[in-house]
Amino acid sequence: MKKLLIGVLVTGVLSSGVAYAASQAQSNTGCGLGAVLIGEKGNDSLLGQLAMTLLNGTSANQTFGITSGTSECKAPAKIVKNERLNEFVVANIDNLSKDIAMGNGESLDTMAELMGISIDKRAEVYSKIQANFANIFTSASVEAPQVVDNIAAIIQ
Repeated sequence: MKKLLIGVLVTGVLSSGVAYAASQAQSNTGCGLGAVLIGEKGNDSLLGQLAMTLLNGTSANQTFGITSGTSECKAPAKIVKNERLNEFVVANIDNLSKDIAMGNGESLDTMAELMGISIDKRAEVYSKIQANFANIFTSASVEAPQVVDNIAAIIQ
């Protein structure tokens, strides 16, 4: 009885995974060796995607591709920029708050550079951020990640 129950449970889990994979068929394969060797042709069938996934996972080439930006993978530039931005805000949160309150300053310029804001749009963004100071620094104990999230929400 115990084996039968385990068998039913395993079958249910496996079949739900296959059904989910079939419904997500066009966007599951990612990048790596399979994406290079099979390419877009493999996206048309479940078997092709399974082959691409198997090849992508061999020898950690997908992990290497993601970190290096090779094997049809794109380097995660946004994550790297956000990490640098978070580190900057953590180290300079007091100066940044003063600059945001004034609407200009070196900390604000550096933050804009790390966020990829072009020089011609900075005055507009600085004005917008200054006007929303209370929405960025919501309390005396606000932490840097919240400040970054609040600024990003206001800029977008």
